[in-house]
Amino acid sequence: MYFNRKCKITFVCHGATIYSEEGRFSDAQNYPPLSDQGVDEIENVVNYLKARAIKNDVIYSSPAIRVQQSAELVAKLFKQDFEIVEDLTQRQCGEWNGLTYSQILEKYPQGVSEILANLESGKAGESTPDFIKRIKHVIDDLVEKNTGNRIIIVTHPDVIQAAISGALEIPADKMLKIYIRTGSVTQISYFENWASLVYCDHVPL
Repeated sequence: MYFNRKCKITFVCHGATIYSEEGRFSDAQNYPPLSDQGVDEIENVVNYLKARAIKNDVIYSSPAIRVQQSAELVAKLFKQDFEIVEDLTQRQCGEWNGLTYSQILEKYPQGVSEILANLESGKAGESTPDFIKRIKHVIDDLVEKNTGNRIIIVTHPDVIQAAISGALEIPADKMLKIYIRTGSVTQISYFENWASLVYCDHVPL
């Protein structure tokens, strides 16, 4: 019994880059590309999708180069093209752009509490509530467009965090407690009036 399930989405987080390996914040779309480790991660994801016989109707991708590279590897498995969703971009970093986590802590000596405050106030760029609202709007549109389908969305770690927060109505200040690694797989089932997190942050080995 599917309880009027509208759509099942398998989220694939893009593979590692030099920035993710350094813990560096960036909202750039054209850099960096996947690292060798990132390619290996997505190849493991592809093998997982194949072994699980994940069914799929449409593949969507965020516009960033690292995500499109990941989507190309996934699309090759299903022998189909993928569609870029321009609004499915990561959170805008503002003055954090290009900084590592340790550099942010140096710039904000009050530490993590100051960083979390900036996430809410938007001083660091796009506020967390606004980010979750934006991503939820994009995902809701894709769900409506794909009623009855099973789709794959290849995207960024923070986009998946926001998608989970929006689907499960998790408060914005708790979003960062959802841990999403590069090269991981997350699945959410969307029903008529609710959503269910099937599994989260699975990293195939």
